[in-house]
Amino acid sequence: MFYITSTPWWLKSIFPGGLTWMGNPSGGTIYLTFDDGPHPEITGFVLDLLKQANVKGTFFCIGENVERFPDTFNRIKEEGHKTGNHTHTHPDGWKMDAGDYLQEIQQADRLIRSDIFRPPYGKITREQVKLITEKMPGMRIIMWSGVTGDFDTRKTGNWCAQKAVRFAKPGNIIVFHDSEKAFPRLKIALPAVLEYMTKHHFTSKGL
Repeated sequence: MFYITSTPWWLKSIFPGGLTWMGNPSGGTIYLTFDDGPHPEITGFVLDLLKQANVKGTFFCIGENVERFPDTFNRIKEEGHKTGNHTHTHPDGWKMDAGDYLQEIQQADRLIRSDIFRPPYGKITREQVKLITEKMPGMRIIMWSGVTGDFDTRKTGNWCAQKAVRFAKPGNIIVFHDSEKAFPRLKIALPAVLEYMTKHHFTSKGL
């Protein structure tokens, strides 16, 4: 499994102006994001920790999971967090034409109703970006500054925690996953980065 944890300049240059890789660095704000939920147990765990730390996150939700767990999805919104579109079934954008990919996003949008979108696996083409921009005006495509790797079963929770803390700098967008696959590492990495943020007086808010 190959993936890039820290976004290189050359990758950003492929999509000039079309994608968001960082948030506002002023005011000590870090942007904690969570992909692939909602999930009653795991998203609930995340929400409890964020409440204890008095910070807000952004949850990029899969449409199918919103249908399965509407109460958890509603809890995310009721507790003041931002929700984002992560497609309806979590497809690989590199294996789909632009029209079919757009339909995935639009199907999820009927449930999620958000102005932000993150492509699953970070895989998206220039043609797909162009079509999303044309057909869904106002939709922002959010990427990341750093990926914790919590989805990677080869890694330990401590390894992911070290990555998360390293990425905890103002303006950075950090990716976690509130999924069953990621949970063994998420439950170690997320408390570690929240403790670090509290110690250094950083906060988090929705994108």
